[in-house]
Amino acid sequence: MTYCCGILVRDGLVMIADTRTNAGLDNVSTFRKLHIFSNPGERIVAVASAGNLAVSQSVLSTLTEGMEDPETGDVETLMNAPTMFQAAQRIGKAIRMVHATEGPALKAEDISFDVSFLFGGQIKGSRMRLFMVYTAGNFIECTTDTPYLQIGEHKYGKPVLDRAMHYDVELYDALKTGLISMDSTMRSNLGVGMPIDVLVVRAEACEADLNHRIEAGEPYFHDLRSRWSAALRAAHNNIPRPPYKTQSESKH
Repeated sequence: MTYCCGILVRDGLVMIADTRTNAGLDNVSTFRKLHIFSNPGERIVAVASAGNLAVSQSVLSTLTEGMEDPETGDVETLMNAPTMFQAAQRIGKAIRMVHATEGPALKAEDISFDVSFLFGGQIKGSRMRLFMVYTAGNFIECTTDTPYLQIGEHKYGKPVLDRAMHYDVELYDALKTGLISMDSTMRSNLGVGMPIDVLVVRAEACEADLNHRIEAGEPYFHDLRSRWSAALRAAHNNIPRPPYKTQSESKH
């Protein structure tokens, strides 16, 4: 299991991904799931993956090596896609190519072809965008109404984002909220864990403002976890108890 989230606000883009993979209780490993492709000043795009690790690695390798266009002979990659939309289409195309070659063998072994991606970034001269690409290769785009997308084990972190996130949130406040969302997920699912990879990109910069790995025991993240737990306990204590009469009180 994994958890990745992407947040697109007015000031820029935040992408966060854990690194834990779990193939059983005795087979827990660390693999990077947030991959960055950059030509500073010209474009920066990032792909976060969830699902079958072998499938996601095959898709990423296909995108890195490129796919030949049968009509033009051009090799298509994320780094030469003319627009973010066409780059998202290329991720979908790569998924379908991998499914065509590996899908039958996985089906024969009763293994699900399960993969999804978050894809975000900016190409110079166009606006910053964020997409979620599904197993079938189709995708949706993040909007200003709901300025975040999630893949993997998303249900524990979603309430935090639902309550706190909106398009005008300051960029590093968006990062803070995303990290609280990650902490909420880690506390409720052992399949999501450290280290955590973080990317922050300011709009129009076309280069990383922050590309950082949070290791276990890092002071800021440890403090964030402690403060969030304390804040939840304080909020709970400050809410009045329900005023409803008990069954025994109702009889008097």
